[in-house]
Amino acid sequence: MPKWMPERYPAADEIGNVDYKWMAPDKKDDAQQIERVNNAIADGANAIMIAANGPDAISASLEDAKAKGIKIIYVDSPAKTEGVATFATDNTAAGKTAGEQMIKALEAAGKKDGKIGIVNVNSATASTVARETGFRSAFEGKGYTLLQTQYGEGDASKSQDIADNYITEGVVGIFGANEGSTVGVGNAIKGSGKKDIVGVGFDKSDSIFSLIKDGSLLCAMAQNPDVMGSEGMKAAVKAVKGETIEKTSVDTGVSVLTKDTIK
Repeated sequence: MPKWMPERYPAADEIGNVDYKWMAPDKKDDAQQIERVNNAIADGANAIMIAANGPDAISASLEDAKAKGIKIIYVDSPAKTEGVATFATDNTAAGKTAGEQMIKALEAAGKKDGKIGIVNVNSATASTVARETGFRSAFEGKGYTLLQTQYGEGDASKSQDIADNYITEGVVGIFGANEGSTVGVGNAIKGSGKKDIVGVGFDKSDSIFSLIKDGSLLCAMAQNPDVMGSEGMKAAVKAVKGETIEKTSVDTGVSVLTKDTIK
């Protein structure tokens, strides 16, 4: 019973007697993800666990999988076709938290207005679009001006160039919607020497930890991918066995990484 998930998740060992294969693309690419799903179907998968790049592109392949009796479990971001269960961050709520953290820091510094830049991945990735929606909602009724979103495809270098341009425009804060975007934002603020610009982002990595520790970023919203993977695996096994999955839509939570919370 092949299952598709990274080997860093221990759920397969906990459940026992489960064969799985890690088949993720080497980059965020719709064509590669479709190819991997088609390969999983051809290999006779009983279930596919997937984080959809976007809600549309992968849906036809997943519908084909479902037609062949394959169970679909989503982690992080679902496609438009219905799955058995979804384990993901409530990205809208997490984005609002990011916005609130930025506002709190700006107001503490006496800045109750000013321009805010937003670096997102693209306009099709549902999870990061939701984060931006939540982030923007935090500023409703406030005196800040949110600039037009710019897209860096999750690439740190492209995102840094975008953030550099925002800094040139005189922003007081910049939001990064994923790991690459956040690293780019932090590097831009660090390179400018303007530590009074509030940088807030998403995800966790050594680069992000370093940028928070040196003050280039205020904080980052950290997801729980280990929970997504382990709970997704357990749900996949239940689905294949025909057992009831008690909760089919689970918010796996987010925590705020700051200088004080990073070990």
